[in-house]
Amino acid sequence: MRRTVEGLKRVGLVFCFALAVNAVTAAQQTPHHAAAAPAAASQLTAAEALSRYEQLLKAATDASQKFYLTNKIVPTALAADEKEKAKTYALSLLEQAASMRNNWNYGNAVHIGNIVLGQLALDAGDVAEARRLLLEAGKTPGSPQLNSFGPNMMLAKELLSKGEKETVIEYLNLCAKFWLMHNGKLDIWKAAAAKGETPDFGPSLNAHLTLWRFENWDKLKT
Repeated sequence: MRRTVEGLKRVGLVFCFALAVNAVTAAQQTPHHAAAAPAAASQLTAAEALSRYEQLLKAATDASQKFYLTNKIVPTALAADEKEKAKTYALSLLEQAASMRNNWNYGNAVHIGNIVLGQLALDAGDVAEARRLLLEAGKTPGSPQLNSFGPNMMLAKELLSKGEKETVIEYLNLCAKFWLMHNGKLDIWKAAAAKGETPDFGPSLNAHLTLWRFENWDKLKT
């Protein structure tokens, strides 16, 4: 009798585990906004998103709210090819960051502000300034997002294409101080860069940029 009961317990545990695995798999296959956004909702263009962010920023009165929104506007303006706005907002973001060191978003602001300014400098042909700004981006103390998903590699890739491997390796070493969960990626990228090769940066090319360009506006939290 005891063996029968123990056997049933084991079967029950296996059944519960199977249900849990199925539930997790289903959740992973469900689009991120599927539950919150209407099925017919269409994604905004970068220009439309920029306009909405600017409206929200204009109406914002709280300093932390303005900080958060500016952080979103910077890559959105870059995506909309509004280079002057991207530069103006990036400079504003870094200026705000100076008084927001205890804010959870501080590390993101330092990273994104410098990455975008560096990209704009490179677009203008100023490689030296782009190098400097890449390293400034790497000096971020990190954030919940950066610590988990790592740094953006857009500017690093473009500088590698111009032969700036020493700068990129230094940037990767800086990023290792906050991205402890890189699972060997930084080492692989550094090895490739040292050989003059361009690593496969995968999603890191858009990290913390594309995710902030578009929002479910009805659910936007600041």
